[in-house]
Amino acid sequence: MKLQKLAWAPRLALALGCSALTCANAQEMDLPRIDIVGKEVNALSKIPGTVDIINQKQLEILQPLSLQDALKTVPGVHVRGDEGALGAIPNIGIRGLNPGRSQKVLLLEDGAPIHPSLFISNASYYSPPVDRMSGIEVLKGASGLQYGPSNIGGVVNYLTKTPEEGFKVTAKAGNYGYRLAQIEAGGKSESNGAIAGLNVIKSESNSYQSNGYEMTDILFKGGMSIAKNQWMSLKYTHYDNDINISYVGLRPNQYNNRTSSNPAPNDSFVTQRNAVDLNHSWDMSPDAKLNTLVYWSKLGRDFWRQSISSRSADGTIFKPCNGSSECMFGRNREFQMLGIDSRLMHAFKAFGLRNEAELGVRLHTETQSNQMLASTSLARSGRITTHEENKANSVALYAQNRFLITKDFAVIPGIRVESYNQTRNNVLTEKSGGAKNVETIPQIGATLQVTPDLQLYSSIYKGFAPAQLATAVSEQGVDQQLDPERSTNMELGLRGKNPSFTYDAAVFSMNFSNQIVNQSLAMGINKANGGKSLHQGAELALGLLLGAGWSVNGNATYIPVAKYVGSSSIGVDGKRIPYTPKLISNLGLNYQRNGFNTLLSVNYIDSQFPDSANTVASNTIGTLGEIPAVVTVNWTANYAVNKHWKVFGVINNLFNKRFIYSRSPDGIFAGAPLNFQAGMSYQFF
Repeated sequence: MKLQKLAWAPRLALALGCSALTCANAQEMDLPRIDIVGKEVNALSKIPGTVDIINQKQLEILQPLSLQDALKTVPGVHVRGDEGALGAIPNIGIRGLNPGRSQKVLLLEDGAPIHPSLFISNASYYSPPVDRMSGIEVLKGASGLQYGPSNIGGVVNYLTKTPEEGFKVTAKAGNYGYRLAQIEAGGKSESNGAIAGLNVIKSESNSYQSNGYEMTDILFKGGMSIAKNQWMSLKYTHYDNDINISYVGLRPNQYNNRTSSNPAPNDSFVTQRNAVDLNHSWDMSPDAKLNTLVYWSKLGRDFWRQSISSRSADGTIFKPCNGSSECMFGRNREFQMLGIDSRLMHAFKAFGLRNEAELGVRLHTETQSNQMLASTSLARSGRITTHEENKANSVALYAQNRFLITKDFAVIPGIRVESYNQTRNNVLTEKSGGAKNVETIPQIGATLQVTPDLQLYSSIYKGFAPAQLATAVSEQGVDQQLDPERSTNMELGLRGKNPSFTYDAAVFSMNFSNQIVNQSLAMGINKANGGKSLHQGAELALGLLLGAGWSVNGNATYIPVAKYVGSSSIGVDGKRIPYTPKLISNLGLNYQRNGFNTLLSVNYIDSQFPDSANTVASNTIGTLGEIPAVVTVNWTANYAVNKHWKVFGVINNLFNKRFIYSRSPDGIFAGAPLNFQAGMSYQFF
């Protein structure tokens, strides 16, 4: 195998202890699914944008509590905390885009969207447990346009484990009452190639702010060959989580006094999700392949919050629930999503050039039932004060062709056309209305293999995200005639590898002509019609083998420009965009020998502002004020006792650093103090 075929192994692979070849093998799949990178060893070299992959070996070394903990190690990614819910509610931003509820990033699982909806309200309320994942793909650049709207920052694809023969149990425990039990069971049939497995996880914690959770997750996955060149797979997931969290944080004196009690003990966030993915893969010829994904999901999200009477530096006073007046309000929503995504890949020769084409079509429909309930007690039931039944439909067409001008130089133009309509229906007032849009999104990228150890890549593309329903259509059913969010994005980078050193560096620019601030009914945010902003920065990732079992990896994201351009309803000219630190960096020192592996990692997040006015001084109730920079250190260790038995442990925030990760939506949210987890897994056969 030639060196250039191996040159684009995952960035962290070298430093975290797997070669390019073993990393590629770790990603091999028996069941069909949609990968955003691909399984071929040279797949990364075909993408004219920045790509990061965390494989299963790396996840074992990192021992993350959540997928967001793992994503913190990826260049360009900024993860904001989730009110102490240990990763249950993702807040992921990429390249300086606000991470709030991951609205600027497209989240997928095995290629299927896991946002509750894409066109009605794409704020993310669900994140699958990291313990059932085999890897994570992160794609930034023009190629992300293949996968749908709201991907201006990038696309994150979680890859679930393939069932393996045998029976495996895993148990973990830690401070703050953390416990996790996992059972994995699977089997194969040699006669027809069928494979199936079950993965069950039960987890709970009191959490460090006394806002605990109880979570259950079930995954069934199976598939088989249905013809000589065709395969089918089926995946079903069930998830429910009852979390004692709120939009209310600590007040300044509570934070300074290191209060560990829950600032909103009666608030709760209850989530249940069921989903089915059906994949079909057909190798039509040696040069043509058709992948088709049918996806369905249903997510219920009940958010019960007690009304606030007053706020002060000392705490929050809630309206008493004594039966005399309404004090508890439930923002309860149910989403359903159904779609089919079909992609044809075809390699051919034309005009004396080799070509690799991809054509795709996606049909998508979604609904939302949105209710607000008012109660005079702490019971999770009450009078319906708001009731909407909303829906959206879309048809998307996508085409891309990779022209191989020479064996080392390729040009990749592409285009996506997305037609969608949104309908808002107020059941109580009987007022309804809708909005329709058609968006054309072009791209062009290029790759140049300068030497076997060095590749240049570049792309320019149009970013696009639809205005969500509560913004696009008023409560009276009036189309607000809002254009989608648009940006012009550019990227230029280089990547390479030699036997002991890997590197990837990129500069980028995102120039927004129209940013939309989507209305949030739960948070009471008024809609804004848009404005201009500019994001410019650079990413760098390095990995080095030191020898004798030691390796080091590091990365940094520097975004000197993340500002509003011109005064608008969402910001003031020249002010920095909220929650966009100038510098984020990671450094990891890894040692492995004879089944033992240990990693010491350091994470730095620069100071940031929670508001568009960039207020420096803290206000009385803690919602405003600069968030200071912070350095945290984690340590993990793993030991394979034998081929059946593994033990592992992690200490997060090793030096018990006290820090703020957010002042939004309402108060100070403190980062997790020193916490540890230890566990073991045993493979029975």
